[in-house]
Amino acid sequence: MVSVDFDDEAVSDFFETQVDAGRRPEQFARIWCHTHPSDSPTPSQTDESTFERVFGQCQWAVMFILAEDNRTYAKLGFNVGPGGSILIPVEVEYGLEFGSSDWQAWKEEYDANIHPVTWTTTLSTDKQKDSEIIDYDDYCLPTDVIEQIEEMEPAERQFVLNELAERPDLWNDESEVFI
Repeated sequence: MVSVDFDDEAVSDFFETQVDAGRRPEQFARIWCHTHPSDSPTPSQTDESTFERVFGQCQWAVMFILAEDNRTYAKLGFNVGPGGSILIPVEVEYGLEFGSSDWQAWKEEYDANIHPVTWTTTLSTDKQKDSEIIDYDDYCLPTDVIEQIEEMEPAERQFVLNELAERPDLWNDESEVFI
């Protein structure tokens, strides 16, 4: 699993730099491109809420997602007239050079600003010491399970997560689990 979180101070600094260079926000803050590490470009609930929070006041904005196997998703959101959104067809052309790109500068900025987070937690069972840390980096849920959880209403999702948290019998090595 991966997630995204905009650093509000970094976004503010970026806006200030762009405005100081004589640009208006509509010239540099309308298109959000990012990747998904699997073959599903479908936006997560985090993607949707981030898009609404960061770009929801623009006259128009685009969220573009590129996933494995060149699968894409693009949504044009607009706040003119009655407002709304529409999915737009897109494809990536990998065969053309992008003349104004500066790969080295991009790599330096990426290395300075993108930081992986290790997802770990502590669990206590009769087979573990209270202080043992379990590293979940090698664990994986099927994509459809995550998507089903994301599609739940917030109250339903919280109920399911609370139920799982209160069921240590689901965490053991038994082959059968009774729910």
